[in-house]
Amino acid sequence: MTGSRSFPNIIITGTPGTGKSTHAQLLVQESPIPLKHVNVGEMVKDQGLHEGFDEEWQSYTVDDDKLLDELEPLADRGGLILDWHTCDIFPERWIDLVIVLRCNHTLLWERLEKRNYPLKKIQENNEAEIMGVVSEEARESYQSQVVVELTSESMEDLQENVSRMVEWIRNWLDNNAVAQGDQPDRI
Repeated sequence: MTGSRSFPNIIITGTPGTGKSTHAQLLVQESPIPLKHVNVGEMVKDQGLHEGFDEEWQSYTVDDDKLLDELEPLADRGGLILDWHTCDIFPERWIDLVIVLRCNHTLLWERLEKRNYPLKKIQENNEAEIMGVVSEEARESYQSQVVVELTSESMEDLQENVSRMVEWIRNWLDNNAVAQGDQPDRI
């Protein structure tokens, strides 16, 4: 997983509206290491890493190969936060932690309505959240010890979740410094 990377790569995933971008932005600010937040959906759109726009679903059809080719050099360096509603596309060797954000479906519905999502898209995403689709996808794609499910329903949840991620990063740094023979000084 880690290879020669100095910093970990983290996926923050979840159904649209669970707070992925908000968590990622706050983690960048509070992290003890430099992290690069990649909003994968925006990257796909901005860099043309898609096969076109699906009018029915109001979203881009991602070209997986183009996306992975674009992300690979960044992932090899480490220090990435990949923010996207899916995670199974990313090779397991790239990823050190997968955060799956979960939210009460009624609150999620309200959040998606505020974004002016079409009713069909709200219903599909709400059903996916109820069924735990993203969580199941993460558990099927990555080793269980790197997948963490967190509730994302309030500002308190946001702060607590980011604090947990910061602590995880500190532990990762300690464990990988020891593994690489760079024993950190202890007082």
